[in-house]
Amino acid sequence: MPAGYVCLTFDFDALSVWVDRGQLTPTPRSRGEFAAVAVPRLLDLLSRRNMTSTWFVPGHTAHTYPELCRAISDRGHEIALHGYAHENVATMTEEVERDVLDRSIAALTEVTGARIRGFRAPAWDLSENTVTLLNERGLRYDSSMMGHDYAPYRCRTGDRVDASGTVWGTPTPLVEVPVSWTLDDLPHLEFLTSPTRTLPGLRDPAEMFANWELDLRYMLRETEQGVLTVTFHPQVIGRGHRLLRLEEWLDRISAHDVEFRTVAEIADLVADGTELGRPKGNGPSH
Repeated sequence: MPAGYVCLTFDFDALSVWVDRGQLTPTPRSRGEFAAVAVPRLLDLLSRRNMTSTWFVPGHTAHTYPELCRAISDRGHEIALHGYAHENVATMTEEVERDVLDRSIAALTEVTGARIRGFRAPAWDLSENTVTLLNERGLRYDSSMMGHDYAPYRCRTGDRVDASGTVWGTPTPLVEVPVSWTLDDLPHLEFLTSPTRTLPGLRDPAEMFANWELDLRYMLRETEQGVLTVTFHPQVIGRGHRLLRLEEWLDRISAHDVEFRTVAEIADLVADGTELGRPKGNGPSH
C-alpha cells in the first residue's frame, strides 16, 4: 500500500478549445494542431517510465485525430469525456447538455472502443444538472470540482447556496476526484488573449513543478493515501523545455512512496470503501 497516489491527467483539447473560444483564424487553429505533435512525445515519455495516465478528450478531438486517440488507449491509458467541442456546460439547458454528453460518449466509444467511465467539464464548470446526467449514464467519476485537495469525495445533487445560507444536498454514487487551477499547466505557462482579458502565462516551468512537488510532500506528510491530481494540456506542456522539466519532476517524485494511477482506478478505490486523503491522526512527523 503506497503512502499516496498521483494522477497524471491530460486534456487533449486540440482544435476544440479554439472552436469554443471562437478563434478560428489560421494561427489559433495551428496552436490546436500542435497538440497532435505533442501527444506522441508525451506517450513515449510515459512509456519510458511505465506510467499510466488519464486523457480527457473532447468528441471533436476524437473525430479530428482518431489515430492518436486510439494510440492513447492502445498504450494503456484511460480515455474519458471532456465535452464535444469544449463547451461550457454551465451555460446550457438540461436538454442541450444531455445531447452534448450523449454525442461525446458516442464519439469516444466509436473511435477508441474504450469503456468510458469518467468526465471532466470543459472550463471545470458544472451545471446543476451535470451530476444527475452523469449518474444516469452510469459513469463512475467526475474530475472538475475543487472541494478538497487530496481527498476524493461523493458528488451531491440538490445543494442550495445563497445569501440566506447553505443547504447541502444528497451524496450520489458519482465520485469526485478533485482538481485545482494551481495544479494545471495552462494558467502557469500558456499565453492567451481575448477581447476581454489576457492570460500572461509564459512562466518558468521549473517554478510550477517546484510548487507541485511541495504540494506532494505536504500531502505525504499530512494525509493517509492522499491523491494529487495534476492537469496538463499537450499543446502547452509539449514544448521542449517544458517536457524536460516534466521528465525531471516525474523522476524526482518517483523517489517518493507514491503510485501513479488513472482517475478511474482512484474512483474504484473509493467505490470499494477505501478512504483516501484522511488526515493523519498523530500530526506531522519530524
